[in-house]
Amino acid sequence: MADLLSLSCIFCGGAQRRGGVIMPRAVRIRIIVAVVVALVVALGVRPSMAQNVVLMVNGEPVTSLDIEQYIKYGAQLQQKSLSRQDAINEIIDDKVKVKEGKKYGVDPTFANVEEMFGDWATQRKMTPDQAAKALESRGIRPETLKIRLKAEQVWTSLVRGRFKSELDVSDRELAQAIERGGGGSGQVEGYEYKLQQVVLLVPRGSSEGYIQSRHKEAESYRARIQTCEEANALFRSTPNATIGEVMTKTSADFPDVVASLRKILDTTPVGHLTPPDVITQGISMFALCSRIQTKTDTPQKRVLRNKLITEKYQRISNKYLRELRNAAMIEKR
Repeated sequence: MADLLSLSCIFCGGAQRRGGVIMPRAVRIRIIVAVVVALVVALGVRPSMAQNVVLMVNGEPVTSLDIEQYIKYGAQLQQKSLSRQDAINEIIDDKVKVKEGKKYGVDPTFANVEEMFGDWATQRKMTPDQAAKALESRGIRPETLKIRLKAEQVWTSLVRGRFKSELDVSDRELAQAIERGGGGSGQVEGYEYKLQQVVLLVPRGSSEGYIQSRHKEAESYRARIQTCEEANALFRSTPNATIGEVMTKTSADFPDVVASLRKILDTTPVGHLTPPDVITQGISMFALCSRIQTKTDTPQKRVLRNKLITEKYQRISNKYLRELRNAAMIEKR
């Protein structure tokens, strides 16, 4: 108390006597400033911090800078215009998602988040450092993107983990959806293939002439092979050639983007090799061991099933998020 009284005396007008020494007004002002700065540093308080806090979400502050960052993120990376309230809503969503994730043990570590950021950068053919600089040049802090990536990963894992059975699409649901879409009885046919990949190895850096010679060699094998048994006997004893184990694929495994491969498999005689194709390891072909008609898994059904799962996910996710927001403690400042 004595120290506080002594400090208050510094504010008195005129010169102040301390221990027989008169303190000029300018000196007293400098002391006041020094004391205030010392208190601010000691308490870890920044005046701008309190001014920038817009609201609290479950005890976590949301600042005007956070809102500004989310608006920029939407405009620059999502090509959508966010109002101030839109940005606030998305911030609240992210915070409640992460909090709910922790409740169920879905809590990515710092290293996990850095890996997400690295994957994001790689997808855009950049290193993490390059991605960070690119974001900063557009006014977005890398930390903002990391927060958003973390929230999205947590939420996806949480919803798919907690509501796994509800997200499943039964054969009956699928058939009904096909009926509604005008697909008749839903008995769309496809094929189940049993395949073995054959690779004629070509060393890295080989000349174009050598690659062409291996290509011709592959064509000669195609003319000779009549069964998968012959293919196994030949390529397991041929130098610089490999044949893989039998794998099962269906028409649904070859979507429209690779429909040409599906067409090749549908027209290649069983027991024969598909036309040769150049890959990183060398010249690739597939031995077609069997091709059986199936109504269980077709490209159309696979696309429709994924669509139904996505629709279910959105409904469940939206309902879950509304419940969390209603239960959240949101305090506006």
